[in-house]
Amino acid sequence: MRNTVRQAARATVQLAGAVVLAFFSIIFITVLLITAVATLAVVGAGLLPETVLLIRRMAGAKRRAVAAWSGREIPEAYLPIEGPLRERLRTAVRDPGTHADLRWMVAYYGYGCLGFLAVPLWLVGLLVDGVWQGLLGREAVVLPLISRVADLDAAWSTALLKPSPKARLVERVEELTETRAGAIAAHGAELRRIERDLHDGTQARLVALSMRIGLAKRAYERDPEAARKLLDDAQDQAEEALTELRHVVRGIHPPILTDRGLAGAVRALAASSGLDVAVRVDGLEDRHAGGADDGPRPPAAVEAAAYFVVAEALTNAVKHSGAERASVQLVRLPAGLRVVVRDEGCGGADEAGGSGLLGMRRRVAALDGTLLVASPAGGPTVIEVELPCVW
Repeated sequence: MRNTVRQAARATVQLAGAVVLAFFSIIFITVLLITAVATLAVVGAGLLPETVLLIRRMAGAKRRAVAAWSGREIPEAYLPIEGPLRERLRTAVRDPGTHADLRWMVAYYGYGCLGFLAVPLWLVGLLVDGVWQGLLGREAVVLPLISRVADLDAAWSTALLKPSPKARLVERVEELTETRAGAIAAHGAELRRIERDLHDGTQARLVALSMRIGLAKRAYERDPEAARKLLDDAQDQAEEALTELRHVVRGIHPPILTDRGLAGAVRALAASSGLDVAVRVDGLEDRHAGGADDGPRPPAAVEAAAYFVVAEALTNAVKHSGAERASVQLVRLPAGLRVVVRDEGCGGADEAGGSGLLGMRRRVAALDGTLLVASPAGGPTVIEVELPCVW
């Protein structure tokens, strides 16, 4: 009997909140009508976006209440209301999320009063279930109906407040537009880096090489020893130019990825990082032990993105964290690849601090992936990346 009363009390609190929210929604519908009239009169056009934002807050409060009761989150899909007044008005009127919220408010005008049913159910339930369950030991009949009413309120609210396919499509378009802009910015930065490396490194060494060969040709007849010395210097310059070119090529697509796969390339990074790095590979091709292939390889673009994430994360750990140990985990997912890099350093990694996190995020976003960074002060720093792909 005690558990029945406790559950009924919890449902009553949920329904009481629904009634209060319904009361405010009734008042707000009146305010909304006034705003609409004022907007048509052009006097209150600036009020409409603010009114829509207030509707979003009310709908958000209902989403949180339903999630607290049912344990299931109701996702949101809204277009940001920002910019000049004309653009904000256009967004407020055309946003599919606004239309869904308005439908919910109108429906909530009616079913929001379901909470009043709790009062008679309590009066009848304490009497009937007090005898039926408390004295006769039978299962309660009336008080559980309060929980069912709360379930009904949550189910209707979920159906009305969940984003429509159109709203999800609009949100997806906005997300892809943003990630495309980031990918273009990252691509431009990469091209500038390659151009700078070629101009400042390889090109300068090739110019010096050409000059030394020219000087050697002039000195060959009159001073063979000086010509030989210049040719030796030219050979050194050629080797340095080749080293610079290999460095540039590795920055575009490391050959080790083609030769050894992602697992082997990450193990090579770990061995050369200067840290004690533990590498764990689950479900991927790994030739580390006995030359056996444990699983398939991800697509080349996904391999490259994962490799550069690990390389940047380990470089940051060496430069900024003060860590001595780190770990890298590569896990094959049913529809993607997870990369987790953890270092036992001082933490405090910040994207605005120039630690390479912004470049990593853009590279991951270009493949429609996600990047999460947890780096509290005092450490540890954990970078988790998920890259979607088809195996």
